[in-house]
This record gives sequence, structure tokens and C-alpha cells, in this order.
Amino acid sequence: MQFSDLANYRPVYAPKDLLEVLLSLKGPAKTTESTDQIPQWEFSHIALPVKNLFELRAHFADLLRSDGYLGVPDLTTQCQRILEGRHAPMCQHFLKKGCTPAPYRGALWAAVLDSKLHDYDIEHWQKLRNTVWTTDHIVDKLVFKDIQLTASNDDQYFVFEDVLYQVLLCFSRDTDIGSCVDYEAFPVKGRTYEGPPSGVVPFHGICMFAAPFCYLYDSPVNLYYTFRAFYIRYCHRLTTINTHPQGIVSLCLLFEKLLQTYEPQLWSHFRELQIQPLRVVFKWLMRAFSGHLPPDQLLILWDLILGFDSLEILPLFAIIILSFRKESLMQVASLDNIEAILADLSSIKVLPLVQLALSRD
Repeated sequence: MQFSDLANYRPVYAPKDLLEVLLSLKGPAKTTESTDQIPQWEFSHIALPVKNLFELRAHFADLLRSDGYLGVPDLTTQCQRILEGRHAPMCQHFLKKGCTPAPYRGALWAAVLDSKLHDYDIEHWQKLRNTVWTTDHIVDKLVFKDIQLTASNDDQYFVFEDVLYQVLLCFSRDTDIGSCVDYEAFPVKGRTYEGPPSGVVPFHGICMFAAPFCYLYDSPVNLYYTFRAFYIRYCHRLTTINTHPQGIVSLCLLFEKLLQTYEPQLWSHFRELQIQPLRVVFKWLMRAFSGHLPPDQLLILWDLILGFDSLEILPLFAIIILSFRKESLMQVASLDNIEAILADLSSIKVLPLVQLALSRD
């Protein structure tokens, strides 16, 4: 595959571009305040309901329960029995433990996401592959460019480059995705555009939603349908402006409120430096930490997203990482230094930190 002509292509938008748009959002101004009084770098003026820590603790209560230690053989046996029953709610409940045996994770995710293959799914996959070979789209260049910029430069994912090309080129042509995703329409007068058949515009980092699935499946078709189901259920809410309780705007608002409430020193420190806290963590939230956590820890985090059917664990996890590195963060005074402190998450363990976040007073 030739990439010599990709130099002039760039992603339609990146996390920093979406963040700039989100930071420009204005909630309904109260009659007693002018638009000049609305904070320019906070989400607190946007009137969307978000949970407090007490409500989050109730939602994720299973993470704080001690069911007694289960060794690997016991977990494996339990997992096998659950999969034999093919009961999605039981598979989902098992994922809440955050200690899924790696060989069974793919089957559990497929059960929870209802991505088990049927004959018509395989036929649809073959049609998509044929379309890739026979039809060129301008977004193909954007897919190539995104994989080049992200997965191909990541030590954990570069070996899956060819699979990702195959999966994402089919994804961009899959018209079923557009009919499954309920986008909120924000029309711009006088402007129209023709997007890819899937309705998903390739943004910078889209391939990092697919890359972790390469660790779960040897078959591209199994990988494709489970990734597609995960994207439809969760990922699209992280990459588009929407008012859904699990959407990126609500998650940003939840992050800010948790930071103000439980890390007031850090919040004040950021304010004194005139640094928007969201600038530090937004790429984590928008990508659901893919490309930032080691794959083994990322898959545990995504186990919890599926197990509890909630993206709210993302801002909760982001907060506890900041808390974990608070001492170092309080000693620096620039965005570059803050980002340097938070750049390496290779030592982060998801489960104990999430449990710690839920246990704080």
C-alpha cells in the first residue's frame, strides 16, 4: 500500500479541536447575568445533570464488594459456566469484577454487545470487503493517515496495522452504522457536506478505538462486529457534541465537578496558572484512555465500561490519576510540565485506583 501521497492529508478534527468547540459552548444564561460573566474555561454553567460521588458509588457498588478471593482456576471455571449459559446479563455481571481471564474476554464482550455472528453478518462483511477493493473514497486517505499517525507509531499496536486497515476501511463503508447511531442534529445554515457511507467522519485517533480489539480476536470478522457494536454503544458519544448523560459534554462536566469537590487544591492550582484542567485530560476522555494505558490495563477499564454500562468511569478514573500525582503537579507551573508528569501511565493499575476513587470521603 502506497502512502507517498498522504503528506497533504490531515484528520478532519483532533481531540484539541473538539475541546475548543466544547469550551465555546454557552449554556442558557440566567436573566441576572450577562454572557460576559459566563466562565470562559469551565463547564459549570452548562445545565446538564451529572452524578455526585455518592451516586457514582451506588452505581459502581459491586467494585467495593468483597466476594472473597477467587484464584485464576476458579475465575476460569466460573467464566466457562457463564459462557456456556450464553446469558448476556450474567456475562455483563462477570465483567464488573475487573479480573476477566484474558482467553475469555472476547467471548464475554461479544455476548454483552450481542455481536455473535450469523450467516448474514458474514455475507455483509464480504460485501464490505468487496466494496473496499472496487470503490475508492476520499476518507480512505484519512483512515490511512490516522493509522500512520497513531497505531503504527505505538509499540503496543503497530503489529496490527494491516488488520486495522481492513477493519476501518470496511467500517467507513458500513451504512448500518449510520442507521444505528442516533446523532443529534445541529444544522449550520447554508452548509452541507457528503460524509462517508457509515456517517462517521474519520477523526484523529479513530483507529485507537479498534486497536485494542486486536488483542481479543484472531478473526477480522469477529473483531469487526464487536468493535462496531462497542463504537455504536459508546464511542460515538465521546466524539460528537451531544447532551446524552454519557456524552462527552456531560463527562467533562462530571470531571470538573469531581475535581472541584475532591481536589480543591489542584483546582485552585490550575486556576492560578490559568490552565483549564480539561486540557490535561480531554484526550484521555475522548479516546477512553486508548493509546494512553497499557493494553492489559485498558482492557480492564473497558471491562468495567461494559460491565456497568457506563462511561462515567472515565472522568472518575481521570480524577484519581490526578490525585495520585498531585504532589508532583502542585510543584510545576506550566502546561508542558503538567503534561510531562501525566504522559507516562505505564505504572497505573486500573482496578485499585478506581476502588480508591470510590472509597474517598
